[in-house]
Amino acid sequence: MTKFKPRTQSPFYYDIIGSFLRPQELKQARADLAQGKISQADLKQVEDQAIIDLLRQEEQVGLQAVTDGEFRRSWWHLDFFWGFEGLNKAKAINGYQFHDEETRNETVKLTGKIKGNNHPFVEHFKFTKAHVSPNVQVKQTMPSPGQLLFELQRPENQADVKAIYSNEDDLLQDIADAYLQVLQDLVAAGCRTVQFDDCTWGALIDWQENHTQDITPDQIQQLKQTLVTLNNAVIDQAPQDLTINTHVCRGNYHSTWAAAGGYDSIADPLFTSEHVNAYYLEYDTKRSGGFEPLKQVGNQKQVVLGLITTKDGTLEDQATIIQRVYEASQYIPLENLALSPQCGFASTEEGNVLTAEQQWAKIRLIEDIAREIWH
Repeated sequence: MTKFKPRTQSPFYYDIIGSFLRPQELKQARADLAQGKISQADLKQVEDQAIIDLLRQEEQVGLQAVTDGEFRRSWWHLDFFWGFEGLNKAKAINGYQFHDEETRNETVKLTGKIKGNNHPFVEHFKFTKAHVSPNVQVKQTMPSPGQLLFELQRPENQADVKAIYSNEDDLLQDIADAYLQVLQDLVAAGCRTVQFDDCTWGALIDWQENHTQDITPDQIQQLKQTLVTLNNAVIDQAPQDLTINTHVCRGNYHSTWAAAGGYDSIADPLFTSEHVNAYYLEYDTKRSGGFEPLKQVGNQKQVVLGLITTKDGTLEDQATIIQRVYEASQYIPLENLALSPQCGFASTEEGNVLTAEQQWAKIRLIEDIAREIWH
């Protein structure tokens, strides 16, 4: 007998974040393209087949909302930015600094006004939707609007931004308009669920709690408000039949992390004022803090607990995870909670340090736990 009413829209009680480990043939094809051994069309053929195979696997493990694994991307965020008019791929001064590793040094270069016409992710979505079974939803993941603002604030990007946008309000408006164009095109293609992946809040937590940036409390407070205002400018004007959720991340590169700290310092305005339908929140280690900040989410939104780590292949203890879900239900009604990994398995093409078999074992564990709690 079902304990709770089945959900018909993402997030489901048993869910994922979005990215999956790239199969070896896809990694090899991307390397071959970089060396000039194959064409872009050849790579697309490999991507197409890898995505079709992945979708079958996702359906076989019972996922109700699937993704293309981000198999056409090198990064979870930069590839999306490079799809906008006015933004090109560029080398950065440094890579992103993680706990014990530095990433590849890539970023965006602003070359003109930002526009969202003919974004390649729309075609990517159409392909994925065309290859899923009836009644299986395709979730489109993309970086949040605030994440683009963050990228443009990197030191090597600031001069270009000032040259093209002398007024920050104009920049924020163009970012919002570009996102809205993409969302409208996705909805026209049949998309009904979008997930904004967002590392900005994790960074602000780290800056505020661990003093890792030379920034004042007042500046942090202003940045929080700017981020939530920008994200809401998109969410509030998006097509009404589109569900927008968000995943708050602390960094996920080659099994390393970038930020630490609980949600206390950003719960207001993130939980109180951002107009998303649901929050996917990382809770796989003590670095994420406790559940008490969730009381600021309220009972009108859902929270997906990222209690299963993607950073290693060790399988969590089922009883422990169930206990933690019930602990969280002290602050959010159990019917408004769900379970997922803390992040994707490969936010960049390098992937985390675990095997494909371990990846799927984690997902099956999430399903087992979800059925135990909610079904």
